[in-house]
Order: sequence, then C-alpha cells, then structure tokens
Amino acid sequence: MNERKRERPDDYFKDWKEREALAEGMIPLVGQLSRQRNVKCYVYGKSLVNRSVTQIMKDHRYVRQVEENELSEFETFPVIKAVSELDLGPAHIDIGRMAVRYYDKGEGAGLSVEQYVREQLADLIGATDKPVEKPVDVVLYGFGRIGRLMARILIDKTDGGESLRLRAVVVRKGKAADDLLKRVSLLRRDSVHGAFDGTIRVDEERQSFVANGNEVKVIYADAPDNIDYTAYGIDNAIVVDNTGVWRDEAALSQHLKSKGVSKVILTAPGKGDMKNVVAGINNAIIEPSDSIISAASCTTNAIVPPLKAMDDQFGILSGHVETVHAYTNDQNLIDNYHKADRRGRSAPLNMVITETGAAKAVAKVLPQLSGKLTGNAIRVPIPNVSMAILNLSLARETTAEEVNEYMRNMALHSDMRKQIDYSNSPEVVSSDFVGSRHACIFDAQATIVNGSQAVLYLWYDNEFGYSCQVYRILEQMAGISYARYPKPL
Repeated sequence: MNERKRERPDDYFKDWKEREALAEGMIPLVGQLSRQRNVKCYVYGKSLVNRSVTQIMKDHRYVRQVEENELSEFETFPVIKAVSELDLGPAHIDIGRMAVRYYDKGEGAGLSVEQYVREQLADLIGATDKPVEKPVDVVLYGFGRIGRLMARILIDKTDGGESLRLRAVVVRKGKAADDLLKRVSLLRRDSVHGAFDGTIRVDEERQSFVANGNEVKVIYADAPDNIDYTAYGIDNAIVVDNTGVWRDEAALSQHLKSKGVSKVILTAPGKGDMKNVVAGINNAIIEPSDSIISAASCTTNAIVPPLKAMDDQFGILSGHVETVHAYTNDQNLIDNYHKADRRGRSAPLNMVITETGAAKAVAKVLPQLSGKLTGNAIRVPIPNVSMAILNLSLARETTAEEVNEYMRNMALHSDMRKQIDYSNSPEVVSSDFVGSRHACIFDAQATIVNGSQAVLYLWYDNEFGYSCQVYRILEQMAGISYARYPKPL
C-alpha cells in the first residue's frame, strides 16, 4: 500500500461522519452474507460479523499497522456491496485485502470494482458446496473458564447452523438446588471477559439453556463413559474435555464408550504418545482417523508460532522461556495447603515461582528444537493475560530492526497470521490484550537484540486466545473447510 497515501481531509469531522455512515451501511450486508449464504467478511483477518460501527472503523484503522498506510471505508464499502450482489457459496472473504489489491497493488487495472470482484470470486459464484456435509454436534465436558469461553465462541459462530453446533455441556451435579441457574449465570456474566453478547434464557423443564437461539442441554454425570448422548438427539459428537482430569489416550478413550461420541479433544497437554497439536503450526498431522488429540497448553500455543518463525529465519541454537502467567483456579485465594510447592500461597497477593512444561512440550510440536530450550514460570496477581519471554541464542547475528520487521511480516502476511499478532505501541499493558483471538501478540517495542542473542516479549490471553486455538482444531477435526479469498498471490 506504499504507492498511495490517503489525503488528509480538510474537515476531520465531516470525513468521520461520512465513513461512519459507510460502516453503518456495511452491517446489514455483512449480516445477510453471513446468515443467508455462510459467507464471512473480514478486514485483514478481523471479522466484520456482529461488529459495531466504531469497531468496524477501528478494524480499518488497524490496516495502518499492516500496510503502513490507511484503508478507508470509501474503498471497502464498494467491495462489500459488490460481493453482496453475487450468488456465492460459503466462504471467508477478506474485504480489506481485496480492496488493497484493487486500489493499490495494480490488480484489476481497467476493471470496475464490480468487475474485479466478480473476476476474483468467479469460481465461488453459484457454488453449492458446504463446509461440511451436515452440522457437527459438539459437547463441552466441563464448564469452567475454558469451557464457558468455548461456549461463547461456538454460539457466536453458529450463524445458520450449518457447521458446528454446541448441543450440550456436561458437569457434576452441584449441591445447590438452583445448580442450573448458577451454571448459566457464569456464562452470562464474566468478571474478565464481560457480559455475554446476546440473550440467554433457562428452560428448567428441559434441563437446558437457550443462548442466541441455541438450545444447549446441561447433562449431569460423574464419569465420561456412561452417558447416552443419543437420548438427547446428539450423535457423532466431538467432545471437548476441558476438565484436565484425564490426560492420556487410555483415560480419554472413556469418552468414546458413551453412545453418540466419535472424537475427543483435550484442552491441556496430552501425555504419552497422544498428538499434541498447535493450530497453524503442526495441525497437518491431524488425520481423519484420529479420534483423540490434545490442543496442548495456552503457553505452548503462545510460544510455538514465534519459535518456529525465528528458527526458520535465524536458526535457534538454544534458549530459555520465562512465562509470566496470570494466576489460575489451581492456586489458593488465601494461604492454604496445596500439594505443589509455593502454590499454596495467596495468588492475589504474591508472585509465585512454579514449574511449566511448556518448554519441553515444544519438542512435541517442533521436534527440531528438542533439548534446546529450558523453561520456568512465575504466577502473578492478575486474573488473565500472560507473557512469555524468549531468550534465544541464534545461529547468526541480527538486529532488533530486522527481527521486528520479520515478525511484523509473519504476523500480518504469513500462514501464521491467525496465531501471531503484532504490536508496536510503547503504551500497551496486559489488560489491552483481554479478548485477543491470537495465540500470542509480539511486542516490537520490547525486543532486545545483541549480536546473535535475542530477547522477545510475547503477550497472550491465556483464556480466550487459547480457546480460539482450540476452536480452530475443533473445526479441522470436524472436517470443516472454507474457501478463502482473495487467493494467495
């Protein structure tokens, strides 16, 4: 986008109101494309579905960081309008990238916007292929921090209901008479992630809750191997086990003994020979025949993408990973007995040194780094968003400028752009990254390089960002695949 610099408006307020009106006009077009045709619109990877006017405008502003220039609603609105007028099959379309290619990259020379869009989407016009033959049922086994965030993501992405459908959550029966109401209230309100975006009603007679039209059964069970899901109309379901109780393949296979279950995903590091998968990195190892896999840990998901990027470009000889991690439910609110060292001390009052298996877990995803990394962790008194500090010895000398520019390109243009985000602000702090959908956010302002020694700082929402990674694995396990546009150059 370096060929064109957007003119500074003579009247900022008038310019804002005009762009605001265009953003407002995008909302019904984006909504109809999503609900009626299962076409999802994006601006440089940021979904426009269910976004407010100001959020859409902020998404446009974000493109400055990507292309080092402005992207205006004056440019994207004609593209969205042209897309909405075509009879398209299901797809993910990045309107922002398409607009930049048309206006700034020289594509579509001599063509109108409508002609260019039609040409780019030619093989999608009239397409009837669905991302999956029939909707895939999903069951959340456990309804804690990750379980409830997975529920939010699944409900948000239901749209026409043609892909993944959250059908049930499984929990142990609580002692309270109003157990169902209490479970749902935790989904409705969250101290970290805010209120649920939509409406929720409880149907005690049917032992379920209805969130944005999705009826979700609440099933009480003490073990994973004796539930008849088909009695609830659920079949060939993928179970997402987010309890962390069962970690190896033999234990998790108990789920497969329950009627109506076909596959299991563990939201914790798997033990033994189980496949540990980080979406966007080694997910190609998932085969249709796999019935049990692990989505690894939040920290493993955060550090593996930048480690792979750095190893590919500079070579990693050795390194240390220090995780500054938000406290978790495993720790105590006040000093009390805990079987692990130090974790018995009050989480909100202390920094707590503890162990992490993330450095060793990297080898399961990136075998070339086996034995090259050490790791440790410090739990700190915040409820969410963590940081990983990578202290790396590289195979060649470099500079902070080279590393930052390389990581900017990896974050914004590579196949890992859903995993790595990029920040160049000197003012960001942990709370700024609550709700990030990326596995990690590279902080360019904090990068330190001295010859072949590099220190990288990575933020990550260890709850929501990780849940988004799990969702990407879930889609692949379900066999869901969308056509993506514009196609790579």
